[in-house]
Formats: sequence, structure tokens, C-alpha cells
Amino acid sequence: MNKGLLIALEGPDGSGKSTQIALLEKYFLDKGIEVVRTREPGGTKISEKIREVILDNDNKEMDDMCEALLYAASRAQLVSQVIKPAIAAGKVVLCDRFVYSSIVYQGIARNLGVEKIKSINDAALSGLEADFVFMITIPYDKGIERKRNQKTLDRLENGGDDFHKKVFEGYTKISEMYDKIELIDGDNTIENIHKEIISKVESIVKI
Repeated sequence: MNKGLLIALEGPDGSGKSTQIALLEKYFLDKGIEVVRTREPGGTKISEKIREVILDNDNKEMDDMCEALLYAASRAQLVSQVIKPAIAAGKVVLCDRFVYSSIVYQGIARNLGVEKIKSINDAALSGLEADFVFMITIPYDKGIERKRNQKTLDRLENGGDDFHKKVFEGYTKISEMYDKIELIDGDNTIENIHKEIISKVESIVKI
């Protein structure tokens, strides 16, 4: 591998993205490839502060457009400060969520419109695109139940069943809109999901 890569993992809450990112990180490190692991919103000092504002349960009055713009602001900082420099240095960037989450959560589930969210984030991304987008699919009720069993829920996770159903439907919709998105069955075993992701990466990139 002689160039950097951006691999994004997407999916509803509780789909197992974080587990798969950890396995992917080990896979690349074992190959002697430098890895930068990050998340959205977050990944920089500024972006993590924005994350705190977005997910704070005390901010129930947050306007939907304010939410969308905060996500884009966090993304712009992450892209500029972390992702683009890492790719330029030949590293693999593993990102827990990317722009597709904004299209789903704010564009579809918050009813702000896909094109409006794309426009906002085109500016934030400055031409950056992911090389691979793996979307781990899982029924919304199963995903949120996993989250409830893991920890105290944040503001978005506390959005209610109707909101999470819209998120699930939104992921289904954008998987049909973007050819780049590779669907992964989240009901499979952790090991088999990892093998499927690795197989797709290796089929395109010489590692």
C-alpha cells in the first residue's frame, strides 16, 4: 500500500462499529501500516468540545439546524487537522461515523433534507471522500437495546423509538443512494463481520 486511505464505518447506534474499528486497527498495525483512529463528532480538541455540546442531555432545546451545523463544524476541524494530513502521510484513517451519519440523522430523521445537509457538509469536507464506507445494518430496536444495556444514553440516543426508527429507515435509504456504501449484516458474528470487511478492502487495495 503506497497511499493513505480513509475508511468510514457507519450504522445505527449499537450496530457494533467500535468493535469492528478496533479489529481493523489491529489488522493494519499487524501489517506494519500506520493507523489513525478517530470518531465523529470528535477527534480533535475543538471537535470533542463540540461533541459535548451536541450530545449533552441538558441541551434538549437545541434547534435541528443548529445540530446539523455543529456536526459539520466538528467535521471540518477533524478533516483539516487530522484526516487530510494523515492521508497525505500515507496512513490509514479509521473513522467511527462520517458524513453519511449527518445525511441520515439530520437530513432524514430530523427532516432537514438530504440536499441541504449535503451542501453544508460539502463545504466542511473540502473535497474529501472516503475510500471505503462500511455500513453495519441492524434493526433499530436491537441496536438501541444494546446501547441501553451498555451505558447512560446521550441526547441523540435518547431520541425515542420513533426517531431511531427514522434513523434505521434513513440508513436503508442512503444505502440505495450511494454506490460506495458496502452493506454489512450486523447480525453476523463479530469475526465474520471482520472477515467480510477485510475481504472487501483486500479486493481493491494491495496491502
